[in-house]
Amino acid sequence: MRKPWARAVRGGLLSGLLVGAGAGATVENNLEAVLKLGPRVTGSEANEQARGYLEGELRALGYLTRRERFSYPRFDDLGSEVRVGARRLSGLALQGTPGGEVTAPVVRVPGVGTPGDFAGANVRGRIAVVARGQIPFAQKARSARAAGAAGLIVVNNEPGELRGTLGDPVALPVLGVTPEVGAALPEGQPVTLAVRVREGEVRGVNVVAFKSGVTQPELLFGGHLDSVAGAPGANDNLSGTLAVLELARRAANTPLAARSFFVLFDGEEDGLRGSRAFVKDNARLVGGLRAMFNFDMVGVNADPLAVGGDAGLVTLARRETPTLGTLGGSGGGSDHASFAQAGVPVLFFHRGLDVNYHRPTDTAADPRLIRETVDVALKTVDAVLSAAPAAR
Repeated sequence: MRKPWARAVRGGLLSGLLVGAGAGATVENNLEAVLKLGPRVTGSEANEQARGYLEGELRALGYLTRRERFSYPRFDDLGSEVRVGARRLSGLALQGTPGGEVTAPVVRVPGVGTPGDFAGANVRGRIAVVARGQIPFAQKARSARAAGAAGLIVVNNEPGELRGTLGDPVALPVLGVTPEVGAALPEGQPVTLAVRVREGEVRGVNVVAFKSGVTQPELLFGGHLDSVAGAPGANDNLSGTLAVLELARRAANTPLAARSFFVLFDGEEDGLRGSRAFVKDNARLVGGLRAMFNFDMVGVNADPLAVGGDAGLVTLARRETPTLGTLGGSGGGSDHASFAQAGVPVLFFHRGLDVNYHRPTDTAADPRLIRETVDVALKTVDAVLSAAPAAR
């Protein structure tokens, strides 16, 4: 178990980093270059193109890079929809549903989809529509199938898309839709439910940047490069990725570079896959870290910049920057969680969930906010490295 950070006299170890140093493209240029590639879903061509571009930027700053590959099973929606006449209404297949296309009348099931709810509705051979809530998706789907439904549409009970999983597979096409799509489904009229899915292995790639000769870093700075399907991911999480790149740029010709790794994680949106793989494959390196700094969604001020994670690091960060907010609990489910589970003190930088989170409209991030986040992080880094190492 690690003890809280000890406070020591500071000597300006990293003085000058806040004003910027080194070569490389600006945050603005990098933001524009990567965004135009489109959504960076793990395993996609856009994801690989973005990785290649950013890897080139890191090398231009004088860093060596290596790629660490990993794979995992994934369920993909390939463009599921409901067709109402000539209208095409998009939805998302619930994980575990089979693909399939069926045309049948719509029946709205009262309640939330319990067996009793289905018993009171004639859904045999029809497409059942039920509200999200109260009971698991799988229970709704099993009840619909038992009642003879040809398909099931689950309508979100809050704004936005419905993403979810059945857990155990159910032999029935099941689609999640927004409240707007749910309201557009005509009771008693035929519609076509088209569920298009694929299951298989996806390959992810982490990019690790370091200076020649650095094999055991004290600090690791990370952010995830991937985004969700359909979302360009400007804030989630190109903003965090570019914060890591900006940190690498400012550190390039300072002692900090000789004490740090900079990592662009893949597969975060699929369950922290990249950071989990990194921790597993680099156990000795991870065990020697004094801290891991993670950056996720720092380009839009949905909320003021806040930090979460290790209590000692949070205290240290807020001592250096008193305006920082504090994230509740462990600070959220981003890549720092994989390191925290391995016993590494972590500090998570985040500005809240903006209205474009996981949507096609996630197309803008503010370079000023990204640079401001880096300023705050470097003040904390200076304090960490000026402090006595934690007991191990």
